[in-house]
Amino acid sequence: MFEGIKKIFSISELKTKIVFTLLVLAACRVGAFVPVPGINGSVTIELFKSASGGGQNLFQLMDVFSGGAFAQMTIFALGVMPYISASIIMQLMMALVPSIQREVKENQDAGKRKLSKWTRMLTVVFAVFQSGLYAKYALQLNISSPGIIVSEFVDKQLFGVPFLFFIVVMSTMTAGTILLMWLGEQISEKGIGNGISLIITLGILSSLPRTVGSILSQLNLDSQEIGQLTFTSLVVLSAVFVSIIIGTILIIQGQRKIPLQYARRVTAGNETQGSGNAYIPLKINYAGVIPVIFASSLLMFPATIIQFLGSGSWLGQMSAWLSPGSSVYTVLYVMLILFFTYFWTATQFHPDQIASDMKKNGAFIPGIRQGKPTQDYLESTMSRITLAGAIFLALIAISPTIIGKLLGVDQNIAYFFGGTSLLILVGVVLDTSKQIESHLLMQRYEGFMKKGRLRGR
Repeated sequence: MFEGIKKIFSISELKTKIVFTLLVLAACRVGAFVPVPGINGSVTIELFKSASGGGQNLFQLMDVFSGGAFAQMTIFALGVMPYISASIIMQLMMALVPSIQREVKENQDAGKRKLSKWTRMLTVVFAVFQSGLYAKYALQLNISSPGIIVSEFVDKQLFGVPFLFFIVVMSTMTAGTILLMWLGEQISEKGIGNGISLIITLGILSSLPRTVGSILSQLNLDSQEIGQLTFTSLVVLSAVFVSIIIGTILIIQGQRKIPLQYARRVTAGNETQGSGNAYIPLKINYAGVIPVIFASSLLMFPATIIQFLGSGSWLGQMSAWLSPGSSVYTVLYVMLILFFTYFWTATQFHPDQIASDMKKNGAFIPGIRQGKPTQDYLESTMSRITLAGAIFLALIAISPTIIGKLLGVDQNIAYFFGGTSLLILVGVVLDTSKQIESHLLMQRYEGFMKKGRLRGR
């Protein structure tokens, strides 16, 4: 391992990218502790614990994704969820609106820039809306438990509305989301890995010390009495933890190899038969952990609005239905994972282009004619393996939550050991490590070519 780290930092370009990424992620963590002006962060944490309750709760899940910023009402309280929600809508628009598809295909660079612009604008709209609901929720908490908001902000009212407090909260939280979005884009452009995914992963990792503390306190090691968490439950959770890691690696790395053959070619006067070692690697889970992130974010958005608006008769019932751990939430979560797995695969995997390239290069699948039959074969094969991958991904995502609920484990521990957090964590680490390996491989080839040029001289 140390030899690999030494090799990574021996390449100046890769070292610069990694250092840049780490510095930006450190800046993201600093912002998670900067409270909104006029908010008493230490008081809000205690109120958040009582508001989230002892069971699984949507606010608890949002706090995990934001790295604790949600509970402290900091400038990064909304995290990157508005950006992900905007990205989902734009991806759906691109798939459903033919004019957008045509524009992206005709000029990919201009089309992607326009989509990025629309995504940013929609992110601002979502951030303003959610921060306004957050301010309303903070005011409700301040009425029942005074001391959360500085009195000067509440006293300045217009038509009975504390306009100054709303302006401060909405502007700072929206600015925080925009800053996170920009930092994520900078990581993707100048650093290593996917910036938005790394920011989410950093928030999940930040809950590790709190989770370890909860495990030690619930084991009740200082007393001979049985604690809330038994060693048996801990062993079961640890086994699930290891199983999820192994399963995630297998499903992300797994692939179906479609063998290829080439027509007879004449090279330098010699007729050769194409090698049968070539193949098309079709990933079992082409979308990676994108479906899990999209499904969680999409379920968070309406449920957050309902919980912020209050616990009325029907609103409270809907909020309970859409809270993590409920049967309705679990069913919707599984359905959304299946949908986004197929949706993302359909938008990224193009069998028509693959079949066309194969025909141009004289390649064919044994027993399948070139052209349309090859395209149909690739579509049907990808559809079957995607179904298997999507079902396996959904099972990994929900199984720890169900097991934790049956064992009666604390929600902090359940969320860290839970499939959603762990799937994202393992998937992002695998994706980032692949990018590092590709940089190492590219540098190795560049060094070989430079040496060859020197010898040629």
